[in-house]
Amino acid sequence: MTNGSQTLAADWARGCRALARADQVIGNLIARYPGERLEPHGDVFHTLVRAVVGQQISVMAAEQIWSRVLTLLGPVTPGCIAKADLEALRNCGLTVRKTAYLAGLANHVAAHPDSWGCVPDLDDVALERALTDLRGVGPWTAQMAMIFALGRLDVLPSADIGLQRVAAERYGIARSAASLTQLAEGWRPWRTIAIWYLWRDLDPVPVAY
Repeated sequence: MTNGSQTLAADWARGCRALARADQVIGNLIARYPGERLEPHGDVFHTLVRAVVGQQISVMAAEQIWSRVLTLLGPVTPGCIAKADLEALRNCGLTVRKTAYLAGLANHVAAHPDSWGCVPDLDDVALERALTDLRGVGPWTAQMAMIFALGRLDVLPSADIGLQRVAAERYGIARSAASLTQLAEGWRPWRTIAIWYLWRDLDPVPVAY
């Protein structure tokens, strides 16, 4: 285990203890899934690509398209996307706009290797701003990268429809970004942990990007 993963494991445990004391719903979910936690993989580009693929479509449709993209590309790297035939990407089920977004992301990373390499070192506010400056990357897509690639522990993707739904069911609040945002104030500075367990309870396997 690396120092980074050791630090995350310790912070995750600390956050779980704090959330369990503060929120019975989250505490029950933490107890339901012992030993499970977020496992960030460190590849921001990979998560951005996967999140762009999944924008504004169902989880099932996103998984089907993602599987085809993986079959076509192999490794999800800027070089592989830059070399890919755009028509072949569209034939995976991507829209013309999403295909253009992926090509643009690949070209940006290839053209700015130094600044891209510094992205993981940015604080949360600067990181989200830097990612959303990229064409095709909105707040939700940037937040997926912050969570699943970099393991940032106080991120709230309030626009996520699944989170809005499960929060409404569990807490009896309105199904909206505003209601979720208000609820999540009580989870700071561990909002990622709280929403990860809500996501975990939605699906038979942990959500990943």
